Amino acid sequence: MNIAGLRTRITIQRNETVTDKYGNHKSVWDDYFSCWATAVTSGLSSSEKEAAGTTVEEDRLDITVRYSSEIAEVDSKRYRILLGDRIYNIVSIDEMGFKHHSRKLHTKLVER
Repeated sequence: MNIAGLRTRITIQRNETVTDKYGNHKSVWDDYFSCWATAVTSGLSSSEKEAAGTTVEEDRLDITVRYSSEIAEVDSKRYRILLGDRIYNIVSIDEMGFKHHSRKLHTKLVER
């Protein structure tokens, strides 16, 4: 793994359910872990789709991070990535040969 390529700071957030003082359950995103990563646009980044009569570009990003105990816990269901002011959902995770050196997170930009 090229350590010099890890020059993008990302924050990984975890989805948790909290209960307010009235007993209502609410889903919130809490910061889980922050680390350096390599962010590269994937080959699918130029795809477009139509939504509600308008053409929307799908922005996909492949994020590679060093393996750690915190990163080992990350899955595509309960976690997401913050990169600057953009939010990316994790679509899938590549274990990079199961050697525990790095993990590649395949992500998709969240439309807001």
